[in-house]
Amino acid sequence: MHSIRAFSHLLAFFLVAYGWQEGWSFALVPSSVTSSALNGRQFKSLARSNTICWATPKNVSSSTSSSSSLPETPLAQPQQSLKDEVKASTVLQQRDARIAKRMQLQWCNNGFCQDVLREKVVGTRNQIVLRGPATGQVVYHWQSLTQETRNNNKKSDLYQEQTDTATVIKDPFVLILIRPGDDTLIQAAAKAIQALSEFGVQVLLDPSTAARVKYYFGVDSDNVHLFEATSTPGFGDDIRDESDTDTIRDHDSYLYGQSHPTGNPVAAHAPDLICTLGGDGLLMHAGMMFQGAVPPILCVAGGSLGFLTPFRQDEMVEALLIALGLQTSSSIADQDSTPLILPDIDVFPPNMPTYAYTPKEVNGDRTRPKLKFGLGNRIYLSIRMRLECAVVSKDGSIRSRYNVLNEVVVDRGSSPYLAALECFCDDSHLTTVQADGVIFATPTGSTAYSLAAGSSVVHPAVPCILLTPICPHVLSFRSMIFPDHVILRCYVPEDARAGASVAFDGKHRQELRRGESLQVKMSPYPVPTINRVDQTADWLGNLKSNFNFNARPRQRPLR
Repeated sequence: MHSIRAFSHLLAFFLVAYGWQEGWSFALVPSSVTSSALNGRQFKSLARSNTICWATPKNVSSSTSSSSSLPETPLAQPQQSLKDEVKASTVLQQRDARIAKRMQLQWCNNGFCQDVLREKVVGTRNQIVLRGPATGQVVYHWQSLTQETRNNNKKSDLYQEQTDTATVIKDPFVLILIRPGDDTLIQAAAKAIQALSEFGVQVLLDPSTAARVKYYFGVDSDNVHLFEATSTPGFGDDIRDESDTDTIRDHDSYLYGQSHPTGNPVAAHAPDLICTLGGDGLLMHAGMMFQGAVPPILCVAGGSLGFLTPFRQDEMVEALLIALGLQTSSSIADQDSTPLILPDIDVFPPNMPTYAYTPKEVNGDRTRPKLKFGLGNRIYLSIRMRLECAVVSKDGSIRSRYNVLNEVVVDRGSSPYLAALECFCDDSHLTTVQADGVIFATPTGSTAYSLAAGSSVVHPAVPCILLTPICPHVLSFRSMIFPDHVILRCYVPEDARAGASVAFDGKHRQELRRGESLQVKMSPYPVPTINRVDQTADWLGNLKSNFNFNARPRQRPLR
């Protein structure tokens, strides 16, 4: 027994000497540990001794144990598979590499990825911070392009767009839409057209309105042109036979700043600005006319509610001139240009004493000039998102597609049964709908049908999609709000008792048959509307004036 032990120690000595010359490192571990942790190539057994010796990279730390503390149980060499051997070898290589790595963020949607714009990684432990808010107040101003500026931009892709902007400043085209059947509004438009013609503004009118303005109110000017909008390729009813349907179907690659195959409706003169003289429905009509990119829209009140029409009729000409960069001074929104103490807050209704909020001073200054329309040649915009809604047939082809500004409604139509619908979010089952219908609304449409169905009121700048049930047959189905990058799908199952009906902004109603579905996602074409003050002040002011938002007298103080 002593001779065998001496022989094994001598053999171990020669192995150590050879391994040291080859760059091996050694560790003494219990045999019970190595039997499950080592593969055949790394496992070097020394007869039935209580210690084992194996080769590892030099930069991997090793642990040494006393041979006297090791158990004297025999060690059986494991028979591991080639897969385990490769896996263990890969783990050792990864541990040996120790390459410095840094987290990189990307934004992906349905297979399309790009570098993120809002989030970034900072610090040494991959902390994620935001560069800014998701949305903010958008403004625009006109820039006069000098010859030097044009020469500097000749090599950029924006040169043609900027030269067109210079043309717009010199010779702008304004499309005026008037609520049909209202002679009072047509008379107001006729006076505005005569005033705009003196500034060289080219006015676009539909043939019917142009004839009534000419023969009823004597407006006959070379600055008046006819405008007839044509359909945008890839949008409308029965688009399955169009040659460019497949090109337009998947547009995730150009949703965020990349090229797009379709353009504006073809016309002899494309408008640089749209002016609607009517109610909120006329703004919906303008959105339907321009299913592609939409110019800024200035809404003048001429209807009943006027939730989205912040300008009065007597301000129409001045507002258009300022919006086109042809006039800088403004009397709109405030007649007094003197500074005021920040902030100027009034409690609604103004029949009780107010309690002013005292803001903090910034560098000892608590005053600023009142915000006026066009102050500093900057015009405030609300970028109102739209929903791209497509009816998908059984065979997967798109039967119709529309961009909607308010909402798309799927209801039971003329059927006496409840609508049976299966709703999905990014192909994950959301819920089974047993109701009169369901509403997919934009933030702009949150104060329309969705509000009447019990949904939340959402700021127009919030990028989201609202899903609101109509009279659901369960108590737990509540309105939901989804981020703008998801794709929502509403499917009529084959075993439904009846089909459904779908309407886009209250128009183009069509049947949704069994096996067909409605796909809803954010449209790459928003509707920019011009603000009177800014997007928040206009929105809150309309809520208070039109809906009596939170209107109740203040409680009397306790005596």
